[in-house]
Amino acid sequence: MIKIRTKLLIYFVATLLLIVTVFFVQQQSNQKVRDLYDENADHLFLLNEITNMTAQTYQSLQIYVLEPLPNNLSSYEEGKQKLRQLQREFSAMETEEIQKKNYLNMLSSFVELSDQTVEGVNSQDIQQYSMYLNEAEKTSSYIHEKTLELINNQLTDYKELSLLIEKRITNTKNMGTAIIISIIILSILFALWFSNGITKTIGRLTRAAQKISVGHYSGDDVVVSRKDELWFLTKTFNEMKRNIKQSVSEIEEKARLSQLLKEMELKSLQNQINPHFLFNTLNTISKTSYIEGAERTTDLISSVSALLRYNIGNLERETTLKDEVAIVKEYFFIQKTRFRNRVSFEKQVESACLSTPLPCLTLQPIIENAFMHGIEDMAKGATISLTIYQKDERVCIVVKDNGIGMDQQTVDRLLDTSSEEEVSLSQKSSGHSTGIGMRNVITRLKLFDKESHIDIDSELGKGTTVTIHLTNRKGVK
Repeated sequence: MIKIRTKLLIYFVATLLLIVTVFFVQQQSNQKVRDLYDENADHLFLLNEITNMTAQTYQSLQIYVLEPLPNNLSSYEEGKQKLRQLQREFSAMETEEIQKKNYLNMLSSFVELSDQTVEGVNSQDIQQYSMYLNEAEKTSSYIHEKTLELINNQLTDYKELSLLIEKRITNTKNMGTAIIISIIILSILFALWFSNGITKTIGRLTRAAQKISVGHYSGDDVVVSRKDELWFLTKTFNEMKRNIKQSVSEIEEKARLSQLLKEMELKSLQNQINPHFLFNTLNTISKTSYIEGAERTTDLISSVSALLRYNIGNLERETTLKDEVAIVKEYFFIQKTRFRNRVSFEKQVESACLSTPLPCLTLQPIIENAFMHGIEDMAKGATISLTIYQKDERVCIVVKDNGIGMDQQTVDRLLDTSSEEEVSLSQKSSGHSTGIGMRNVITRLKLFDKESHIDIDSELGKGTTVTIHLTNRKGVK
């Protein structure tokens, strides 16, 4: 097998022989074209870069119009600033004044139309931003056409100058020998430099692989500047290292959650009465109340029995939205009996979503948080709403209350599942039926469905909205 370095040396020797042959045929023409290229390259590259940046800025604008998010707006603003910088560079170049002025005016018009489109999106004026977006697209096309025209004129001028260069062929023949020697020397040095770069890359990959073999995954990625076979190999190697590190983290996270669930079940077991005895007792009380004509008491005891039976089960089991919604209704019936007219419950559920699987005890802890930390102290007008609907390939669950709300620091702490602080049954949650906190719900959802996520929107004095996004999958049997 021929080594890479040997192949490269053979390639460069053959290239040098070809350059020497071509040089003797067109040495003066090539030299003058090279000089002319150096003089006009900056102008051509700048025009090409302006066209590319205009298209990129318009694409960022389109993305922001479709999805008006802060990150998309930042991407658009960054592209616009680069385009303005290129505009200033073009303005400083010495070109024909009329064409230059028209070109700069088109760039300014494009930026102005783009900003007006953003203003229309921010003000939600569909007619405004649609009109300005279309105008920005047209202006972008004009810029592209004008750029091609300027480049074509530049190349035409280049052709005319090349005809003048040919007249000076006789004056450059004496430079041939020196130029040939220079090219040979430089080519040999380049070949040595290039081959040395390949061997250094292989050395870096070898040292990185040795670190991974002993369990060190946190080192810096191997960087290769040239895009060749070694670049692809290095990229794949870096991705493999990150995947291994992520897999180790996931295994550690699953082990942590498994330990957490065992501790929760142990603490729950320590505080439980025998379930069968408890359910039999509640059923006896329910039947006695029914015989005595206390129907509301019977319904209340039945709800308590159903709630306890559901909560005592294994927390690792999988259930469906239908069961979760049913147990939330029982829970709210109990709280409604306690709070009476102080609180109201609004439910809007699409039946097509009820077969969606999710971890057991996901909705009830969120509803409990809304009661215990949101509306419990309100004298009247307290409202909790549960909305479940399908959006594209996702099932959205929204729990909203008009309680006291939370500050942003508390919201960030709840969403930070990477914290070393352990999430377990809290002694401060004595008013809960489960004792399961929000962070526990978030952690179990992440392990159940990696693509799921929870958003919490809250403000002091204005209530809290918890939104769960689940993958729409078939329900459990």
